[in-house]
Amino acid sequence: MEPTATCWIVRAYLGLVLIFLYLPIAVMMLMAFNSSALYELPFVFDTIWFEKLASNQRLLTASLNSVVIAAINAVVATALGTLAALAFARYSFRGRRLLQMLLFPPITIPWLIIGTSMLVFFFWTGIGRGLHAILLGHVALSLPYVIVVVGARLASFGPELEEAAATLGAKPGQAFFRVTVPILAPGIVAASLFAFAVSFDQFVISYFLAPPGVSTLPVEIYTSIRKGFTPEINAISSIIILVSMGLLLLVVRNYRFGGER
Repeated sequence: MEPTATCWIVRAYLGLVLIFLYLPIAVMMLMAFNSSALYELPFVFDTIWFEKLASNQRLLTASLNSVVIAAINAVVATALGTLAALAFARYSFRGRRLLQMLLFPPITIPWLIIGTSMLVFFFWTGIGRGLHAILLGHVALSLPYVIVVVGARLASFGPELEEAAATLGAKPGQAFFRVTVPILAPGIVAASLFAFAVSFDQFVISYFLAPPGVSTLPVEIYTSIRKGFTPEINAISSIIILVSMGLLLLVVRNYRFGGER
């Protein structure tokens, strides 16, 4: 088979994959601007669902809860996970290998089981349900992702640079913030994005730990679907997609995740 033909086959395959991934999203965003609540054709452009979204206080509150929890989770999980990754990479201690192995089960265990166990544990310890409980659950779920991502970045360079900074008179804190952190920055940014996405998209933990009258956006969308789906969900989903893609493009433009900025 000629290379030209192979190239066209590869392009066609990749094109079909992209269409499969993005066509449902494009249709959903298009229907957010359709005046019909039942997705009837022909398509009539209208912003009525964005106007109704602006007055849907329940949906807006749930969205705000999701953003706040995801942002706090990204900061806390990234900080704790980065310190844990540094400990695994730079220190040898008894049980280190076992602790590293225990990072992966929370990723593979079904979230339904984790949500049930957290609900039982939080009631048993008196933590109860609420936004604080949801945040604790999201941090616990995000930590393995952060440790793995930052740990992979740490594996690309040894302690030689930090030792060189120390020989030049840098104190441990100076070496950490002026040498280690800049090198880890792409991995830390990627890990924080993972933590934010895991938290913002989390349904099971939020559903189990949310008290009556309080919900996050995934829980509210699920509740709306049960009661009767409206294009207001399409409207807020379109906003989230545009904002998230914009932030992602901004991060990709400013960071080369191969290690060079």
